[in-house]
Amino acid sequence: MPSPKAKNPGRSGGSPVLGSSNGRYEFMSLTKPLNRSSPPHLLQRQGSDPTTARLRASESPTRRRGSGSSTGSASGQGPPEEDGIRLNPSLIRVALSSLLAIDLWLSKQLGVCACEDSSWGSVRPLMKLLEISGHGIPWLAGTAYCLYKSDSAAGQEVMLNLFMGLLLDLILVGIVKALVRRRRPAHNRMDMFATFSVDRYSFPSGHATRAAMCGRFLLAHLVLAAPLRVLVLLWVGLVGLSRVMLGRHNVTDVVFGFWMGYCQYNLVEMLWLSPQTLQGLLGQSA
Repeated sequence: MPSPKAKNPGRSGGSPVLGSSNGRYEFMSLTKPLNRSSPPHLLQRQGSDPTTARLRASESPTRRRGSGSSTGSASGQGPPEEDGIRLNPSLIRVALSSLLAIDLWLSKQLGVCACEDSSWGSVRPLMKLLEISGHGIPWLAGTAYCLYKSDSAAGQEVMLNLFMGLLLDLILVGIVKALVRRRRPAHNRMDMFATFSVDRYSFPSGHATRAAMCGRFLLAHLVLAAPLRVLVLLWVGLVGLSRVMLGRHNVTDVVFGFWMGYCQYNLVEMLWLSPQTLQGLLGQSA
């Protein structure tokens, strides 16, 4: 009597034993690994393809973890460097991004005079007056007039060096603005007094650099009473604050402008024209 296993091999899920000639089917353990030297018809009867089996084995999470750990242990190194960079971003980059976000948010909150409809829109004319007081054209014109009207050599020396410092400020600020090319805040209205090509850029604030340099210059070279010295310092601070309130600049533009103007005064002192040099220049011009 024929065996049921031979009549119904498909239902039993068995597979032929290698080397058997009677075609009988025997059950194989499901946990028994396949022999790589098995013929293709054995692999096909078990419902798998050699290529598919290899792909599945390579995609196995256990195999991936095992291969990664074995590679790492064999080489004695951790994860690749590029993975480390992705998982651990630069602390400096994160800090700069956070400071930039705070800068934009704070500048937006302080721009209360950006337009007439703002919360402090009624103070906008006063802020624009402060803007004109820190502009380069009034300072250049006023310094040139004082230089022309001065009768003493000491007065001419001070005014000439101040004029040279103002020209230096315009050149340096223009160079930095052209290099950085930071746009002005989105809530700014381009109704500034006497703008030039680089004035469409925001970093640094030229008013802040000029106010810091001129304020330090006046306090160092002019004999001023205590109330006037306080007024000079107050004017410097209000000029910088007005740039943010009008929406002309971000906070970092003004802060860097103050620092840059402070350093510019040191440069003016290094390039200071002595009375002898001044007399020589005036003698040649005469």
